[in-house]
Amino acid sequence: MVGNIEPRKRGRQSRAKATEDAIVEAVARFLEEVGLEPLTTNKIAERAGVSIGSLYQYFPNKEAILVALIRRERSLLLADVAMIADSGASPQEKIERLIGAGIKHQFARPRLALALEYVEQTVNLGEEAQDLERRLSEAVSGIVSLQFPDADSHAPRDVVAMAQALINSSAMAGETDLQALRSRITKAVYGYLG
Repeated sequence: MVGNIEPRKRGRQSRAKATEDAIVEAVARFLEEVGLEPLTTNKIAERAGVSIGSLYQYFPNKEAILVALIRRERSLLLADVAMIADSGASPQEKIERLIGAGIKHQFARPRLALALEYVEQTVNLGEEAQDLERRLSEAVSGIVSLQFPDADSHAPRDVVAMAQALINSSAMAGETDLQALRSRITKAVYGYLG
């Protein structure tokens, strides 16, 4: 994907913010129900219940709306991770809660999560994507080092990659037993770290 990925303006008043949010959510619903290929700004505007002119007041193209959606979903995950990292739970509880947050994030809207993973590979978010990885790694690193002080410096990144791979493959396979998935991930993580 190419083009400007930044919004034209940000909604400041409640009505403008509601319009911007409706446009972003319209893309989320479209991806879940139809997929990425037939997505156009006209279809987004129609689904959001706004004119195409209103859509273009906020976003220059569909890529910018997709990036806004990626940012929205990332912020939800990062908020969960930060809350877990800052909690008074034991390191073991934190690791288990992180696994739960990953599962929740993927399975709350599985078709959307899978579509956005594809979109993220086609949109160049550069330093922003690196910042997400850094923030996740720092949070996981702090938790892992408390529970496993002898783990090497690659362990947090590896743990995130293992959990993400297991969660994604389970979502693609249509798995519905999330407790069994959580158990498998926990065993994999502790097997690796132990």
